[in-house]
Order: sequence, then C-alpha cells, then structure tokens
Amino acid sequence: MKKHKKEPIKQTQGKIKEKAIEVTLWEAANKLRGSIEPAEYKHVVLGLIFLKICKRQI
Repeated sequence: MKKHKKEPIKQTQGKIKEKAIEVTLWEAANKLRGSIEPAEYKHVVLGLIFLKICKRQI
C-alpha cells in the first residue's frame, strides 16, 4: 500500500490564512461578547478553555 505524500504548504500562504482566521475570530468574539463587561466575559472564556483542555485529555 503506497502512502500519499503531502505537498508542503508555502509559508506565506499559511501566514496569510492564519492572520485572516485570527481577524475573523476576534471579530466574531467581539460580536458574541456584545455589551458584557470584560470581568464577566472572562468566565465564559475560561470555561471554554477548560472544556478544550478536558477534550484533549480524553
């Protein structure tokens, strides 16, 4: 059985896509946050981070 070789992704394209994703995520987070104070919003974010860590360990 032959393994398919993955073609290397160009660094410049990867960086551009990464930056675009980052900007999109920040905009989405700001829309979701709305008028919630940062002190309250941190509880939501910390909860999501906790769930992500738990998912990785399973």
